[in-house]
Amino acid sequence: MNEFDIIKHYFNVHHHRKDVVMGPGDDCAILQVPANTLLAVSTDTLVSGVHFFADMDPEALGHKALAVNLSDLAAMGADPCWVSLALTLPEVDHDWVTQFCAGFFELAEYYNVALVGGDMTKGPLSITVTVHGTLPEGKGLLRSGAQAGDAIYVTGTLGDAALGLQQVLGKVSVPDEHQEFVRFKFEHPHPRILVGQALRDIASSALDLSDGLLGDLAHICRASGLRAQLEVEHLPLSDAMHASVSQEQGWELALSGGDDYELCFTVPELHRGQLDIALGHCGVKFTQVGRMFAGEPSVELVHNDEPYQITGQSWDHFR
Repeated sequence: MNEFDIIKHYFNVHHHRKDVVMGPGDDCAILQVPANTLLAVSTDTLVSGVHFFADMDPEALGHKALAVNLSDLAAMGADPCWVSLALTLPEVDHDWVTQFCAGFFELAEYYNVALVGGDMTKGPLSITVTVHGTLPEGKGLLRSGAQAGDAIYVTGTLGDAALGLQQVLGKVSVPDEHQEFVRFKFEHPHPRILVGQALRDIASSALDLSDGLLGDLAHICRASGLRAQLEVEHLPLSDAMHASVSQEQGWELALSGGDDYELCFTVPELHRGQLDIALGHCGVKFTQVGRMFAGEPSVELVHNDEPYQITGQSWDHFR
């Protein structure tokens, strides 16, 4: 198959969205954006050997490539709509492409996301995904909206994906009954789309946790001009984490491990009751882990009101 045969055979998937005027097959996609809405756009590149192992299961890779981008839409409270995919392959392996597409399109179908274009090239394995979503005017969740006194929350449990990676690398011994769970958390992140939508009128700021809570929360601090205080004893850790490592190691993985793709958000005390109701309807666990204060932008760690330090740092490609 040549480039265009591959695109036609694997990626020219019929979609049911009426807002796609022109999808794959022309020079550009043409999309109908609803009136009185804003467009939210995010792009991520995943590179073999940097973001994933070269022998990673292609179905899981297809899922993860889309999921990490949808997580950005979730952090904005956006409704997912369209996606474009640029895939660079060292060679055409039909079994690999078939499995990759299975993971990618299963998640796309779940969130009613239409593939509307992209590119196919030969070279070192890498995947670039651009997602588009819509927002009601004035409803986007920004990093800059936090206020002093706001409580800091996270969804789910933290550090499980990092624990899964440590297991794959042979650096941690995870009990047999928890191995599948942590590997699944590492390879199949679940974007919190419904949570982000529910937070539109409740949260003052939000972001998704891709590089670790410690580093990601610092983005909210800088954008909002505030100081954050995290209480490490309140970090939500899974049963798998408790069974695999010490409490201190669990806290370190939760703070700096990355790849969780949970949401971190701030909420004024006035909206606490609304939060309980809204996220209760989503069926997603959430935990208060700290509070925002006036002061120089920074993230401080405390344990039982005493200063606490860790040795790890959140992910940075160029550190």
